[in-house]
Amino acid sequence: MEGRIFSGVGNGIPVDSKIVQTVHKNFMQVQGILDLNRLLINEINQNHQSKIPDNLSRNVALIRELNSNIRMVVDLYADLSSSLTRSIEASSEAESSGTLRSDGKANQKRVRSG
Repeated sequence: MEGRIFSGVGNGIPVDSKIVQTVHKNFMQVQGILDLNRLLINEINQNHQSKIPDNLSRNVALIRELNSNIRMVVDLYADLSSSLTRSIEASSEAESSGTLRSDGKANQKRVRSG
């Protein structure tokens, strides 16, 4: 599957399978963090409702962990966005310079001398 080109993604720009794998990996990481955040939020809410001093004190650490997780999600999305932008720009440049064949493989553009 490595090196395979997918077309029809978004505006039809060819996308390498490595990019698809990277996107999938990042989304799985984000989903794991979001699942953990849901558990943290539930625990924070339970601690808050209990009004027990130890539970309320524990919320400080839980909220810090939640904030840290949110920063990680933002960073993962920012990295993913940058990676996708670079890949799409590279694909667009290759396509506009005639370096992709219809099967998605690289092809040298020949210039004839005059």
